Amino acid sequence: MFSRRSDFGREKNRLTLAHHKRLRAGDAICDLTLSNPTTEGLLELPGHSAALKALADARGRHYRPHALGLPEAREALAERLADWGPRPEAHRLVLTASTSEAYAFAMQLFCDAGDGLLIPRPSYPLLDGLCQLEAVRPQPYALAYDGRWHLQPSALRAALDASSRAAVAIHPNNPSGSLFDAEGAAALAALELPVISDEVFAPYPLEAARCSALRELLPASSLCLTLHGLSKLGALPQLKLSSIVLSGPDAQVEEALERLESIADNFLSVSTPVQLALPAILEQLPQTVSTIGERVRGNLRRLKSRCEGSAVSVLHAEAGWSAVLRLPALLDDEGWALDLLEHAATLVQPGYFYDLQGGPYLVVSLLPRSRDFEGGIDRLLERVNHHCRPEAKGSGPSGRQPGIR
Repeated sequence: MFSRRSDFGREKNRLTLAHHKRLRAGDAICDLTLSNPTTEGLLELPGHSAALKALADARGRHYRPHALGLPEAREALAERLADWGPRPEAHRLVLTASTSEAYAFAMQLFCDAGDGLLIPRPSYPLLDGLCQLEAVRPQPYALAYDGRWHLQPSALRAALDASSRAAVAIHPNNPSGSLFDAEGAAALAALELPVISDEVFAPYPLEAARCSALRELLPASSLCLTLHGLSKLGALPQLKLSSIVLSGPDAQVEEALERLESIADNFLSVSTPVQLALPAILEQLPQTVSTIGERVRGNLRRLKSRCEGSAVSVLHAEAGWSAVLRLPALLDDEGWALDLLEHAATLVQPGYFYDLQGGPYLVVSLLPRSRDFEGGIDRLLERVNHHCRPEAKGSGPSGRQPGIR
């Protein structure tokens, strides 16, 4: 009766079950996975109050369907996106209700059922689900780490086959925080496939003054769809507005735009009030981005300082809201996450959630309030120190031997 692509399985992993059990018991948990800006003390940002006021625009009472987005909203967004890369042409910009929808539109644009889509590993697990829903086959290519993350052209070529229709580049990557460099961009361009560049975290560099847009590194011959969203750009995930910027050869861009207009016309999903409010929201973005940027960079500094000299390594990250930690191989990813939840009331994400290989790795968000973040990291380090003592070695959570996922 039901489609195979809607069957995601209902079995919960052990960490989720353990977390729900503690919540039902009323236990206080230090959550180092929080990445929702509306829950982390950021509701007083100017962008939020401006958004609420602008949403009351009386023009929003009238339905103004426009498949690619209202022209004035696209123009305002094109102007603001110039803060994080070359100013896109407004007519080459498509509004969507979310970055997930933007991905879905891109897959519908390039892929038929059963076609392949090159996807980096590690990366956010949402992509696998979107591929399943669109009947597209994910083709993982590995990012390597040798003190910094980078793309190995040989790994990209190994993932390629005759069914490959496009390549996803997450720039910066979630959770690794890595950016594509000129060599990585050249390797993508050499495939002669369209590039889907997810740049939702680009406004948040952890090192340089700004992150170069991938389309700045790609040759003019590469068709590139760049994804942005208010969820991260404006800390406004509840407003559900994202965008696709098209760049590349004129003929290919115009063909893609015509097809995207037909795709979007079947959904007409972007809210008119949100589009009308967009210019007012965008005026407040610099302060929003500055405030969040200061927090994530500050938390990363605190993390590195606390982990210095410990058995926990902080992997190099260039941008974004996450940090990847390498822990001693006394437990596996899940074993460490379960141990921290059980004995330190601290929630982290195991690296295998993101297909991080060769761990054990844990992933933490850099967005929580600084006091909460520091407390959670201190608890994590206490548990690692406990396991590193000679009398504790060889025991997993509750004295059990380390388990295999």
